[in-house]
Amino acid sequence: MLTLVIFLPVLVAAVLPAVPRRAVPWTWTAVSLAEVALVGWMWVAHGTGGGLSYETDVRWIPSVGAGYHVGVDGLSLPLLALTAVLFAACAVYSLRHTHRVRAFAMLFLFLETVCLGLFAALDLLLFFVFFDLSIVGMYFVILLWGHGDRSRSALKFFLYTFLGSLVLLLGFIGLYLGADPNTFDMVELTRNPPLHGGLAGLTLLAVAIGLGIKTPVVPFHTWLPPAHTDAPAAGSAILAGVMLKMGTYGLVRIAMPMLPDAWRRYALAFLIVGLVSVLYGALVALAQDNVKRLIAYTSVNHMGYIVLALGAAGYASGDADARRLAVTGAVTQMVSHGLVTGALFLLAGVLHDRADSYDIGRFGGIARNAPVFAWLFAVAAFASLGLPGLSGFIAEFQIFAGTIGSGTAAAAAAGALAVLGILITAGLFLRVLHRAVLGPPGELTGRVTDVRRPELAALAPLLLLSLLIGVVPRGLLDTIEPVSAAVVGLVGR
Repeated sequence: MLTLVIFLPVLVAAVLPAVPRRAVPWTWTAVSLAEVALVGWMWVAHGTGGGLSYETDVRWIPSVGAGYHVGVDGLSLPLLALTAVLFAACAVYSLRHTHRVRAFAMLFLFLETVCLGLFAALDLLLFFVFFDLSIVGMYFVILLWGHGDRSRSALKFFLYTFLGSLVLLLGFIGLYLGADPNTFDMVELTRNPPLHGGLAGLTLLAVAIGLGIKTPVVPFHTWLPPAHTDAPAAGSAILAGVMLKMGTYGLVRIAMPMLPDAWRRYALAFLIVGLVSVLYGALVALAQDNVKRLIAYTSVNHMGYIVLALGAAGYASGDADARRLAVTGAVTQMVSHGLVTGALFLLAGVLHDRADSYDIGRFGGIARNAPVFAWLFAVAAFASLGLPGLSGFIAEFQIFAGTIGSGTAAAAAAGALAVLGILITAGLFLRVLHRAVLGPPGELTGRVTDVRRPELAALAPLLLLSLLIGVVPRGLLDTIEPVSAAVVGLVGR
């Protein structure tokens, strides 16, 4: 079942050349919606218990102990669901797309398989293959369908993230060589951590750099704003909503349980990196006049919260319940950020489609001409800044409660300072709403028409899911919490 979910999109992509051109967008949409239904069914069948479901383990490269090993648990299922939902939203959003439609659909179906495969992988080498293929896929999305200085942005994205993947591979090789017997199997490496002492520290450094570039955290974030600014709207939604989570997911799935001794020892470093990313991302976003760059820097801010929480969870001497709450908040933030930031980038795409600009200062009073767009943008902005009743609040409250309540002075201080990030984020989004949505008419306001049906059909489910998580979070939290408890237990060994 899981293998079908992973590879169905790329199988359909392989036959798309034989599909009539007019039917391509509808075929893409139908497959993406089918993926949502399949992942939803898997989630219901898995329930809220711990352990792995839908596990498949087949020998792949026996000489190095690598296999096609996939499975799902409370950590991977929410991210598989997020992936399926966002790709479906992008398919619906792109129904009116006219430029190289067949190639565009094929590339996104390929990317969907890659992203689903990474979140289901239980073998380090398999994880790395999907990790690298995601870089190639997004490179071509930016290069062929982007705008502005797309060649430079695509090249910068590729070189940065590919370099990160090579460093990550060194870390994986270190884990493989430290295991006895040598293996890339993630379940085995989690059960018996292979490295301790200085070697574990060096391996964690390699893994953290590779995943940190992908996340991205300061100072490895510089590829992100140009990539988002020049990518098409659907590409930005997938890059921010799904692909950035590969880094933080890897920290929870690989770094924390496989290198627990090193993670405890260097927890303070992750706290500092997370705090700097939170404050730096928010402050730089506040200075942006380009709405896409602004949203890109808020992603640095939001991913910083996740790293901050995971750093707090590394203090074995801290309160176990608070550390578990921090990990649960971090995973919830991955889901919330994917939904909300995906919606924000699609909304930015609506502006560019109408007015060919992202400049906030050239818009004003959009609510008069496009009231539905204004409401959607307001809801997405409030969700991003953590307003109660929306998913951002549930995630950030758990992160702050778990970090400040962990019982260690460093974590409590970092959590208290990170609260300033919410204040700054509130200020920057209120500034955008005041200037572009509610302010006096701008020179481009007349060109902004309201959202069309495909755009509304893509955006509404993302924001409704954010509202659902904000009001009734138990279904998501009950799925995540058993894995959070297991991760905290593994780190404390």
